[in-house]
Amino acid sequence: MQKTFHGSCHCGAVQFECELDLAASDTSRCNCSICRRQRYWKSLVKAETVRVKQGKDALTDYQFGSHTIHHLFCKTCGVKPFGRAHLDINFGGHEMKGEYYAINLTCLDATDEELAAANVRFEDGRTNDYMSAPAVTSYL
Repeated sequence: MQKTFHGSCHCGAVQFECELDLAASDTSRCNCSICRRQRYWKSLVKAETVRVKQGKDALTDYQFGSHTIHHLFCKTCGVKPFGRAHLDINFGGHEMKGEYYAINLTCLDATDEELAAANVRFEDGRTNDYMSAPAVTSYL
């Protein structure tokens, strides 16, 4: 069921809300260079479902590689509550065009039960094969 989730960085300087159905969402964990280091757990949502309520000025932007994704971090605590990108891809049978946010699920004020109900898909970003899981996923 679609629900409004509230979320924040660790220090609370950045606060946001988004519309998400955790049980029906396709969430993912990836082994690419940045996700692996952060143990980032994301769900992609359309930009219009995300509202930054506080702290836009507290965010700093980091880009690398193709400079497609804006990795947004709190300047104070260093937590990445979300990333943002303009997509034009077919991802797992889903056409994704337009502005999307990659919500860091661990930044949501969701219950343990809500997080446990989320379907987790693993991505082999290290080899740019985002549709396949890496051979080992236990560390992700």
